[in-house]
Amino acid sequence: MRTVGVEEELLLFDRASGEPRALSAAVLARAARDTADRPGPAEDGDGAYTEDDAFEKELHGHQIEFATRPQSDMDSLSAEIVRWRAEATRHAGDVGASVAALATSPLPASPSVNVGGRFQWMEEQFGLTTQEQLTCGCHVHVSVESDEEGVAVVDRIRPWLAVLVALSSNSPFWQGKDSRYASYRSRVWGRWPMAGPTELFGSAERYRQQVSDMVTSGVLRDRGMVYFDARLSHRYPTVEIRVADVCLDAGTTVLVAALARALVETAAREWRAGTPPLGHGVSLLRLAAWRAARSGLDDALLHPLSMRPVPAAEVVRALLDHVSDALADSGDLALARERTKRLLDHGTGARVQRDLFERTGSLSSVITECVRRTQAAPA
Repeated sequence: MRTVGVEEELLLFDRASGEPRALSAAVLARAARDTADRPGPAEDGDGAYTEDDAFEKELHGHQIEFATRPQSDMDSLSAEIVRWRAEATRHAGDVGASVAALATSPLPASPSVNVGGRFQWMEEQFGLTTQEQLTCGCHVHVSVESDEEGVAVVDRIRPWLAVLVALSSNSPFWQGKDSRYASYRSRVWGRWPMAGPTELFGSAERYRQQVSDMVTSGVLRDRGMVYFDARLSHRYPTVEIRVADVCLDAGTTVLVAALARALVETAAREWRAGTPPLGHGVSLLRLAAWRAARSGLDDALLHPLSMRPVPAAEVVRALLDHVSDALADSGDLALARERTKRLLDHGTGARVQRDLFERTGSLSSVITECVRRTQAAPA
């Protein structure tokens, strides 16, 4: 069975005022100190994977990121996501902060790019685009057997990725205002010149040549800055799907991971069977991504096969039908059906945030409730 790993980016807020705070260095230092105080791996159960491995610095001081280990079953993945969210909460609390799984900050934030050669290079190269990238995503790594299989997967999952944007949408507010998008994060992220959907590659050789040409252009520092919606990881034998907002509910993160694995498996089976990828151009894929970011699950989406607008529930059903065999084989079909139904019935993180603001009239109250939900067990 293919393994799945998840990277989640979280926002930091002042625990008392609810204002965004650039405290990542203090939180990461607290995590490192805590790890150093613990027994070594021989006495620490499964301590071979420590907090030093899990937590990383992100572009802005208002963010921290954690990464799970590769997992084969969704229960284990869910438990690890809950664990690292709890550890992030604990370490943030030690320095007077809280963490929230929000893809953008509801309250205004003053950007603070972290110290480091890579981050400083990005700020110099991209200017305001870098400063405004205070966004939090969820990246899903799914194992593949080879680069050839990986590129075949990337070619075949392109039309379906916008549905993951809609399901994960969790960023309606930007700098204290309603953006009128469900996933405004994805619109901000799209300002990078190397981000977004890709044309068909057809082979690993053509993929590698495209990446090489992009780096040689001098616009990118290295191949780690190739921000395709789905790419071959430059560090692991995986396809990395990068379109999702960080999800308010950990259960939605697990759903996105399950669907991502099923998309990869379905695409690999199509490739082995000789089924060609759909030939939608990048222009249509960009429109589908925009529609998903604008609507979430609250309005029409573009159907991945026809690229025509249809109700969101119909598009979600189409995705489940498309990957149903892979979901059934991995034991995730019931989970996917139940959690997509929950999202359609009760709304995404974007809908939750807007409903909270409508009831309270306070973006600070929205953050307070989202901090609580970040720590909750999957619904």
